Amino acid sequence: MHDDDRYDDPRVNRPEGSGSGAGPVSRETDPQGRATGGQPTIRPPEHDPGLRREPPAVGAARPAPESYVPPPGARSGPDGGPVNAPDGRVPSVRRNAGASSRFELPAQGNSPPVPTQPHPGAVPDATPTLDTPGPVPGVVAVASADAAYVSRETPTREEDDPPLAMEAMRAVQILNPSGEVTMPRPERTRVMCVANQKGGVGKTTTTVNLAVALALHGNRVLVVDLDPQGNASTGLNVPHHTGVPDVYDCLIDSVPLAEVAQEVEGIPNLWCVPATIDLAGAEIELVSVVARESRLNRAIDAYPGHFDYVFIDCPPSLGLLTVNALVAAQEVLIPIQCEYYALEGLNQLINNINLVRQHLNPKLEVSTILLTMYDRRTRLADAVEQDVRNHFGDKVLQAVIPRNVRVSEAPSYGQSVMTYDPGSRGATSYFEAAQEIAERGAKEPVSRNA
Repeated sequence: MHDDDRYDDPRVNRPEGSGSGAGPVSRETDPQGRATGGQPTIRPPEHDPGLRREPPAVGAARPAPESYVPPPGARSGPDGGPVNAPDGRVPSVRRNAGASSRFELPAQGNSPPVPTQPHPGAVPDATPTLDTPGPVPGVVAVASADAAYVSRETPTREEDDPPLAMEAMRAVQILNPSGEVTMPRPERTRVMCVANQKGGVGKTTTTVNLAVALALHGNRVLVVDLDPQGNASTGLNVPHHTGVPDVYDCLIDSVPLAEVAQEVEGIPNLWCVPATIDLAGAEIELVSVVARESRLNRAIDAYPGHFDYVFIDCPPSLGLLTVNALVAAQEVLIPIQCEYYALEGLNQLINNINLVRQHLNPKLEVSTILLTMYDRRTRLADAVEQDVRNHFGDKVLQAVIPRNVRVSEAPSYGQSVMTYDPGSRGATSYFEAAQEIAERGAKEPVSRNA
């Protein structure tokens, strides 16, 4: 029995040339011969003497039809019959895996198998065979035992770690709900000035997110908002309206920094010195003040508490406010947007830093370069990255901040991207940058439970 759109009934012994009814009966040409169980029944004409209506006994030899072809992969025995056993013998009973019927192969000849009812108490054979498919209900053709079987239910690596699970793992890692010190703490206070005269390169965003990332992982951080726009105060949800004590009072009226600093809500170990619109007039008022370049430096030195990091967010200019930040800082962090205009003004900023180092702050150095707003779809971003890395070398962080809408949405909710969407690409990039800064600046990393 084979499936080539024809059905050869092995129970009927009809020689070739015995009349019009000789030969195999097609399913398409004899639709009336189908039984209710799915097996076609041959109804030969009464006047045809060449057909015997008595079915042969089970297991008796039968001549195979000429159209019978052994199934692919089946081995042949010495007499040409199909053999499924490895030793060449013809098995008498084989059970197809998952089938509800047994197949009994004849002892000789190459006739197809005959379906029989299973014997009570018979032991099923688990070895799958290459039985030819037929219309017997419940019988399914299976592959050869030698073929490799791979289940579709086998979990792959992607199914083991779906995107939502990976995002949740990153969020837990960034938020650090246990409060352990997972980032190294420096031996001394690191005062970092985030400066770039080019506007819109991500100075405030970098300051806020790096400060939050370090504070969440056990470091004491102070953010000084030196930009009259007060964007850093907005990102940390610190009040900075008119009448609130701000950094202007520290620069002009010599108010202690401890009286101006506010603790950031929801972020432990983080404080912020806000900036109001009054700071816009500090540029003019500082002109006539004695030691105008070091006013902020003296305010930070007089702070009674100890901080691991002090981030100073500078305005997009090279005026007296930026000079105060450069004099007070020990390190300069320059965020560079991956565009040509950001590179054009970088030389002038480096020249100003060198002037401050020569005359006002010999300890000042450019320690960190951070690439921001990186768009991997453009060749320009890759070209800018290569130029910056070739010029500054190891000072450029390996972490690159990509363009991410979550970073821009977070300030509208008074949050940083670290708390707004900790599983986003922007939060992960800033977390990696903060971790790299902490590892570079700590000579002796502390333990996790310190």
